[in-house]
Amino acid sequence: MEQTRTIIGVDLGGTNMRAGLVVGDKILEVSSCLVPKTDNAPDVTQALIKTIRDVITPEVEGIGIGVPSLVKSSNGVVYDVQNIPSWKKIPLKDILEKEFKLPVCINNDANCFAVGERVYGAGQEYDDFVGLITGTGVGGGIIKNGHLLPDQNCGAGEFGMIPYLEHDYEYYCSGQFFENKYNVSGNKLAQKASEGDEEALSVFAEYGTHLGKVIKTILFSVDPKAIVLGGSVSRSFEYYKTAMWKEIATFPYQFVLENFVIVPSVVKEIAILGAAALYIDAVGED
Repeated sequence: MEQTRTIIGVDLGGTNMRAGLVVGDKILEVSSCLVPKTDNAPDVTQALIKTIRDVITPEVEGIGIGVPSLVKSSNGVVYDVQNIPSWKKIPLKDILEKEFKLPVCINNDANCFAVGERVYGAGQEYDDFVGLITGTGVGGGIIKNGHLLPDQNCGAGEFGMIPYLEHDYEYYCSGQFFENKYNVSGNKLAQKASEGDEEALSVFAEYGTHLGKVIKTILFSVDPKAIVLGGSVSRSFEYYKTAMWKEIATFPYQFVLENFVIVPSVVKEIAILGAAALYIDAVGED
C-alpha cells in the first residue's frame, strides 16, 4: 500500500532512542541519543522530546512510538519499560501530545514490527498474519482484517512467554537458545553454518524444531494466513527452515497448512518504519 504521509517514527530502545522523519516509505532523517542513565524519569522524557524535535517538520501529521514494554491502549500510559528503570508508569501519550500538538500512537515493539510489515513490507500481501520477532527475545504482533489486533495492554502476541519444556518459548526460540545451550553466539554459529559446518547446521536444525513448535502454537491460537519472521535469528532462515517445516508438518489439521506461508522480513529500519506505521494503522490509508 503506497503511503505519502509525513510521520515521525520513534524506536525507544533500552540503550538508544531514535526518531526518524518518514515521508512515504522513506526515512529522510534520523536523530538518536543514548537513553540517559538516571533515576529521574523526566530526564528521560526530555531526552526523548529533544530527539523528536531534532527531526520534526511542519508537514508532520502524527507521531508513532515503539516501546519495549506494555502500554495501556486506552490512554497511552507505558509501564515498566525494559532497561529504563525510572519509567514505571509514564503517561507518555499525554506528555507528547501536549508538547507537540500532534496525535501520538504508542505500542510495544513487537506490534510495531507487525504493523510495519503490513504497511511497508511482506505483510502488504496479507490481511491476516503474525509478525514474529526472533532476536534477543521472542515477541509477536497480530494483524487481523488488515489492522493490528485491538487489545487492552498491547500485549497480545507475546508467545515467547508461554511455558515450554523447562523454561518458555523465548528460551528456546530466540537468540538466547544458542548462548543458553551451546555457549555460542548466533552470529558465530551462522558463520560456521555458511561454511558447511555440520555441527552448526545440526544446532540450527534443533532450533528450527523448537521454532516449529511455537509456530504450531500460533496456528492453534491465532490461525493466521502467514507469519513474517523478523529479528536477528531470521537472517539465518535458510539454515533452520527445513527442520522448522518438518515440525510444522505434524500440525493435526493438514488443510490449514495448504496455503500457510512463512517469510523472513527484508525491510531495513523496520523499528522506525513500524512505529510510523502505528499512526497509519490508527487513522487509515490515504
